Amino acid sequence: MIPESFIQDLLARVDIVEVIGRHLRLKKGGANYLACCPFHNEKSPSFTVSPSKQFYHCFGCGAHGSAIGFVMEYVGLNFPDAVEDLARFVGLSVPRDQNPEAAARHERSLALGDLMGRAARFYREQLKTSAKAVGYLKSRGLTGEIAKRYGLGYAPDDWSPLRAEFPDYANSPQLAECGLVIDNDGGRRWDRFRDRIMFPILDGRGQVIGFGGRVLGAGEPKYLNSPETPLFEKGRELYGLFQARQAIREAECVIVTEGYMDVIALAQHGVTHAVAALGTATTPMHVQKLLRATERVVFCFDGDSAGRKAAWRALEASLEQVEDGNRLSFLFLPPEHDPDSYVRAHGAEAFSQAAAGATPLSGYLLQELKERHGTATAEARAALVGAAGELLKRLRAPLLRMQMVHQLAQITGLAAQEIEAGCQLPALAAPTREAPRRAPRRKPSSTERKLLGIVLCHPTWAARLPPDLPPGDSEEWQALAAIANLVDHGELPTGGLGALVEALRDTPHQAVVAALGGELLLDSADEADMEQEFNDTLEHLRGRLVAREIERYISISRERRLDGEEQREFSRLLAEKQKMARPKPSH
Repeated sequence: MIPESFIQDLLARVDIVEVIGRHLRLKKGGANYLACCPFHNEKSPSFTVSPSKQFYHCFGCGAHGSAIGFVMEYVGLNFPDAVEDLARFVGLSVPRDQNPEAAARHERSLALGDLMGRAARFYREQLKTSAKAVGYLKSRGLTGEIAKRYGLGYAPDDWSPLRAEFPDYANSPQLAECGLVIDNDGGRRWDRFRDRIMFPILDGRGQVIGFGGRVLGAGEPKYLNSPETPLFEKGRELYGLFQARQAIREAECVIVTEGYMDVIALAQHGVTHAVAALGTATTPMHVQKLLRATERVVFCFDGDSAGRKAAWRALEASLEQVEDGNRLSFLFLPPEHDPDSYVRAHGAEAFSQAAAGATPLSGYLLQELKERHGTATAEARAALVGAAGELLKRLRAPLLRMQMVHQLAQITGLAAQEIEAGCQLPALAAPTREAPRRAPRRKPSSTERKLLGIVLCHPTWAARLPPDLPPGDSEEWQALAAIANLVDHGELPTGGLGALVEALRDTPHQAVVAALGGELLLDSADEADMEQEFNDTLEHLRGRLVAREIERYISISRERRLDGEEQREFSRLLAEKQKMARPKPSH
């Protein structure tokens, strides 16, 4: 756990303009900064960054947040890693409220990460001096620019070249722990990677967590990966995802290939939104990462039997992850080609056209089952329905499953209801019409919303909310109560709107505060006018309360006579209402 006090101190020190300026070209526009939004395609800038509020908001797609939120969304980090990234940016160390074992694991990860970074720099330097390695890359059509973008290196053809980089090579247990060296039972140690082109594997922060090595000659294995380590888990990581994030956003699509050279070759030809699994079958965690990056995923496999087996495993890994609105497709290249050879033979345009025409998940699943079981006999159709039913039980996308059941009905001649009953498909929640993930929030015309907007501009004013105002049930009113609670407990952050949003992270109030705060970025109301509007809004709320209470007493009087105390309170409310109705003197 990262202490909340540190998060607020961090946000008070970072400048959101500098943070976002590391990734986007910002232009001054009045009191704010503008850019084309990185989260959706647009030609004119609607992405606004406010230095005074320390907050960003896109008026096109509705994306918004603090400096931490931007790093999470743009770089693809989780919350702790985003905090770590910003802390390094301003030279702070992140304290953690945790047990000693967790603290030790964190320190160990930092130490291993440092070793991997040093090894990557060593391999890059070795590539510069190896004519053999440079010649190999050139023979594959790669330029120095692409080699630099992906940090390619070379592991020399020797038993322990890393000894030159690590003086404690013989005695460092961390070198073995992060998979850079191998120890045998006799106490000998040597480098894991020798005479190989080195492909650094990066995490979401761009830190090296592992390597893939491609042999230069005819040795085996052709590709060698780092082993599983505290930093590196093959089932979670995708090669090239860090470098491809921006291209994936622009293309609104990610292409998943089988190997490092496929990613590199496609990038060399301008197809920069490709990634690769790391020598393992596609896992559900891979699919989760892909769908967080984009809604359209194209799995690209060789057309041979091995490629089709890999594609089927990818389909099975996707069933429980896909949602309605996601588009997963499968592209099979001719048997004589992989993406590397195909793009070199036919060019990027042909490859992109092939990817655009890839077979959707639903079509691939049903076509594969038809080929396996056939449809010529009742027995074959029954087997087909049974196999499809087992897969459809794992599908959590209601509309997609409904469509596939109807397609299966057309293939087999059964009714959709018969298939659902015969396969015992579990009932799924009825699909709801949801707004797009970042759609701008609707703007209800309400007194509570107006009051919340004023408080977001002046959070300390939440302390001036009268305690006798009744709690409302709107999102806006609940958010006002939460901000007032922060003020009452001395926990109100001082780092602008962005810090306030982070103080409300993981609460029901974060969304409404962030959405309304984004709408207020262009608001330049005069302070005196805002003060008057605040007071007028409070008076309106008070008037609404008085009117409601008067109606309550009138309702009681229709059933029985008001007692003495009730009559006095009723008279007081009538007098207060009459006083409110009097015209205010003009100044």
